[in-house]
Amino acid sequence: MERIATVRPGFVLEVDERTPPLLVHSGAGVLLERFPLGTRVVYPPQPRPGVGDVDAAIGAALAEPVGSAPLSALLRPGMRLAISVDDLRTPQPRVRGVDVRGRILEQVLTVAAAAGVDEVTLVVANGLHRRLGAAEVAGIVGERVFRSFWPTQLACHDAEDAANLVEVGRSDAGEPVEVARAVAEADLLVAVGIVQGPGQGGLGALVEGLSSYASLRAVHAVAAVTQAAAAGAGGGGTVDGAVVQGAAAQRVGAVLGAAVPVFAVTATVNAALGPAPFLTRREWEWSPADSALAFGVGRGLELLGGRGRARVLRDLAADYAITSVTAGAPQAVAVAAWEALDAQQRVDVDGQSDVVVVGLPPFGAYQGGAPADPVLAAHGALGDVFARHRGRPVVRENGAMIVYHPVAARFSQLHQPSYVDFYEEVLAESSDPATIEAKFERQYATDPWYASLYRTSLAHHGVHPFHRWYETAPARAHLAEVVFVGGDRAACARLGYRAASTLADALEIVAGAVGRDPSITYLHSPPQLIADVR
Repeated sequence: MERIATVRPGFVLEVDERTPPLLVHSGAGVLLERFPLGTRVVYPPQPRPGVGDVDAAIGAALAEPVGSAPLSALLRPGMRLAISVDDLRTPQPRVRGVDVRGRILEQVLTVAAAAGVDEVTLVVANGLHRRLGAAEVAGIVGERVFRSFWPTQLACHDAEDAANLVEVGRSDAGEPVEVARAVAEADLLVAVGIVQGPGQGGLGALVEGLSSYASLRAVHAVAAVTQAAAAGAGGGGTVDGAVVQGAAAQRVGAVLGAAVPVFAVTATVNAALGPAPFLTRREWEWSPADSALAFGVGRGLELLGGRGRARVLRDLAADYAITSVTAGAPQAVAVAAWEALDAQQRVDVDGQSDVVVVGLPPFGAYQGGAPADPVLAAHGALGDVFARHRGRPVVRENGAMIVYHPVAARFSQLHQPSYVDFYEEVLAESSDPATIEAKFERQYATDPWYASLYRTSLAHHGVHPFHRWYETAPARAHLAEVVFVGGDRAACARLGYRAASTLADALEIVAGAVGRDPSITYLHSPPQLIADVR
């Protein structure tokens, strides 16, 4: 594994009279906001440089893995080799140009060919998330691999294909673990992926991409999500040589690891956001061109029509640098990946505040190039950003979260049919995760229409919005108020939250919970950061 030194670390700024307006993401736009004096602004570390030679780093990782023999020593003629590759959820925004996963696959396949392995199957590990189109798969694996294997030996995982799901065991709690047949019957599984944030990597995450609703039901239950949050799974920390995960994810991951030998190959990326440098620069260092571009981006996206805005979001990509490549035993690889990401994302923060302010960007793991719908907007703030801490949350218990996002009731009919019905039918009756789980989950999870759309039409599984909503449960229990600045009032009310026109209005709304002179922390993200709250 090749590693590099850290560069400019993150830090915490206290707003004073000299502080310029600060960049805030708000869905498809950005704006410049003046924050109250005394506001703490948490800046992530600036983007790290990458390894000098990515192909050499991949080769070194395969030859000198952690916790495992070299890949070449694990291969033999006549064996069945399965290779899983992460889907488009990571990284976000997507990779511009050649995807490192394709470069890893080419080297893995070269080593396999040299060892005389000719029975190879590749699976895109999309789990219950939407299956990908051919062009999307080609973008991940590269044209040469795609042409050689698609569609007979390379396909997206189908969590509803009962004939091609095989139970490989049951967890200590009795949970069945069934995975794709090609994986269950393999003599070796090589798992190729990119790690960019908490919960990625390790055996638990591998099961997430290769199994079924029956196997993942316990992992995504409200109780399991709450337990994982209490254990600190959102902060990307490690304990006793393992990445912190929820107990259910650990259980099902252990079953897969015991049933199938796994060799993981994981790359990490830096904090690049795209071609506009101002997105990762601090505002007082902006050039006049940066300031003009920031204003233009905000106004330009506002003025674009729906189709034009969607095209911009679909084409949004980042020029990432690869900061590490590690191979070997899955848990050891996950730990090494998080060591590489720690310097890129961790920021020390002293104590909690009454209010936390966040801005949501126009990209996310589940959006597929479309603007975030209300459910995914809530998940982005409460399920994702809120969870990115070690120790304690940035905001105190019974504090408030203020989120910048338009929360418009727009959905992708292609990717999110179950989200439309979840918003219109389920949330109309209740926004409480436990109530929703008990009353509605099974209906959506087993509905044949949603299953058909998942299998044939690039749609998320019927249960998908439920899992995302459950992931907001820890934040909902912790916070007294959630207000969306710029949010559609009817949509926010449907979610169980409130809307405000300005930051000042939002602070007025939350005053009943936090007082009229609250301490405020603004998480200046993206790029992603992990707040290590002392």
